[in-house]
Order: sequence, then structure tokens, then C-alpha cells
Amino acid sequence: MPAPSFWLMKSEPGECSIDDALSAPGQTVAWTGVRNYQARNFMRDAMSVGDGVLFWHSGCAEPGIAGVAEVASAPHVDETQFDPASPWFDPKSSRAAARWVLVDVRALRKTRLVPAAELRRHAALADMAVLRRGNRLSITPVTAAQWRYLHETLL
Repeated sequence: MPAPSFWLMKSEPGECSIDDALSAPGQTVAWTGVRNYQARNFMRDAMSVGDGVLFWHSGCAEPGIAGVAEVASAPHVDETQFDPASPWFDPKSSRAAARWVLVDVRALRKTRLVPAAELRRHAALADMAVLRRGNRLSITPVTAAQWRYLHETLL
């Protein structure tokens, strides 16, 4: 069995907040709407059930870590790509050749909001992908050392 991996997954609180995830049935939400190939490939090729997730609130006044979660399913087809009424509709995708997948994410707990500015003050976190200039990915890997440091120090 491979060692668990760790991820940071961004969600806009108006779309799905940590509170929304915690109040969902089974505290589990489908991570819909990822439309970046690299982020999709992380879900499709690298994530496993049980992997740790930092639940990041983005697109808000103060982006940052808002909770801890885990990957709760293997990757499966993101149905929003087939729905013309969805903002995530992809007219080039078909059921025979679906482009987009998702994983289900189970919220474990809410944390205090740990904003990006606070993360930047910790040398042990200097290499976090989410803190790199120009990074726009909605899903980024987190190293085991970063995960451990965050849990021992900030969360």
C-alpha cells in the first residue's frame, strides 16, 4: 500500500465552503468543476482514498486554509461537463470520451483560517506550491514535511 499523499484543494466559499462540506451528507462533497488539465491529472493519476487534504478558501477577502479533509473516493466522471446549464459544461466532452474527472472529498474538521500571509512567515512552508508567485492551480501537492509542520504548528 503506497504512503498517503497530501494535497491542497481550493474552493470558493460561495461555491462550497468548509462549513458546507461539514454539513453535507457524510460530510462529503464531489469536487466538481476542475477544468485545468494538471489539476485533473492530480485527481485522476495521483490521488488515493485516504489522502490528506487542506481545504483552502479562495476567491474571497482572505484566502487561506479553512479546514482539513481527506480524499473519499477514487476518481470518477464529473457529470457537470455534460450539463449545458452548468457553468462547468464542456461542449467538447462526450460520455464516450469524458475529459473531466473528480474525486469526492470528506471534510474532517474546520480549522481557524490560516491566511497565505501567515503561511509565508514560516520558512518551513516557503516551498508550498500555493505560495508560489503566479500559481493559479486549484489543486497542488503538499509535502509530508509541510503537512506535519502545519499540523504541529498552525492547525
